[in-house]
Amino acid sequence: MTPEFADASAEARVLHVVSPEGVEGLGAALGPEAAAWLAATGFKGDMGEVRLLPGADGSVLAAVAGFGTAKARRRQRFGLARAVAGLPAGAWRLAGLEAVADRAEAALGALLAVYRFGRYRAAKDAAGARLICPEGVDAGRLVAMARGEFLTRDLINTPAQDMGPAELEAEFVALAGRHGAAVTVVRGEDLLEQGFPMVHAVGRASPRAPRIMEMRWGAAGPLLTLVGKGVCFDTGGLNLKPSNGMNLMKKDMGGAATVMGLAQMIMELGLPVRLRVIVPAVENVVSGNALKPKDILTSRKGLTVEVNDTDAEGRLVLGDALAWAGEEPCDLLVSMATLTGAARVAVGPDLAPYYCDDAGIVAALEAGAVAGCDPVWRLPFHDAYESVIEPGIADLDNAPGFGFAGSITAALFLRRFADHPRYVHFDIYGHTPTEAPGRPKGGVGQGARALLCGLPAMLGL
Repeated sequence: MTPEFADASAEARVLHVVSPEGVEGLGAALGPEAAAWLAATGFKGDMGEVRLLPGADGSVLAAVAGFGTAKARRRQRFGLARAVAGLPAGAWRLAGLEAVADRAEAALGALLAVYRFGRYRAAKDAAGARLICPEGVDAGRLVAMARGEFLTRDLINTPAQDMGPAELEAEFVALAGRHGAAVTVVRGEDLLEQGFPMVHAVGRASPRAPRIMEMRWGAAGPLLTLVGKGVCFDTGGLNLKPSNGMNLMKKDMGGAATVMGLAQMIMELGLPVRLRVIVPAVENVVSGNALKPKDILTSRKGLTVEVNDTDAEGRLVLGDALAWAGEEPCDLLVSMATLTGAARVAVGPDLAPYYCDDAGIVAALEAGAVAGCDPVWRLPFHDAYESVIEPGIADLDNAPGFGFAGSITAALFLRRFADHPRYVHFDIYGHTPTEAPGRPKGGVGQGARALLCGLPAMLGL
């Protein structure tokens, strides 16, 4: 199903939303029959709890959904999406939510909850219930967010057999075509080896040729450059992952998928920016010409890198991509990548950790995370660890044997290539391990809505 709201002019039933302390008052307001029904069914107003209110003829007249306590709402975003999923088909109008932010979260959660990945088998239909966009909420903005998120989920959920570098390029070109953006693709042994040597070194072992892609959109406004890691599958290379470490590696292009989803949001909304999107697309596999431990690469930027782990390949391809991005001055530079397991250990799968040294960008991003219902957490570019990524034999080490702060040292490595005062790096997970309201198990975007909502303040739009 596509994310969309019901027509505002449609005949609609009312979904009354109530917190536990308001249940008694709501029952009284709805009438004695409704009050008796709610009491008889044990309705308490817990988050996502729903009761259908019958009419005299036995039809569904309206519904009541629990909003939960403030603590419950902090513990679970999009909780009302579960209630909406339990409603009969048709148009529904929210009532009882005073704050516009609460209405927006409920509406966005309901849109995100209809996602189904049906490429390989017929997807079960999502609930036929559709909300009418609540008063004071920008329907077009929320729909654009959901469509961008659906693109990201589809890309991550597609297995590597059908989402290699060429297929990711096709999706990239299709996205650009839908919005009139221009695309440049650099591929071919000689061009990559000379112009993007670390992208070439990581991807050369695969018969599915590596490439790096650039999209440009917009004629005026500040320049926003997005860089996304597009490792379409990661075996670890010669530092081979164990089998359980490969099970989710179709999602190792989650950074690319997320910046593409964000780009779709920006272009669909027509934000007054010049947008540049760069995605290096490779597979990290094993063959006779695979990258080897202790190889030393000379990057596009001229920095030399000692390869101490072929499974730390994401920062290599991003290094060349960030160097390319930095050759044109921009107003904001963002990289997104499923980069380190250390980030998952630090914050788990639900938070998107990020790095940034600009206080204004941080404030805008934190506010955007709240507005977009897209939680983020700042980690530090800790300068004291800079020496850890310097091996002595080369300028940089792609996998220092420090044993600590793996996400931070990876971020410091990337910062050497970004070399930009207004730089944000996201070390995302890109996967929901268990189903949650508005988020089916599987691929998920992280940080994109926080960035989208923070862009006006970040770029002075």
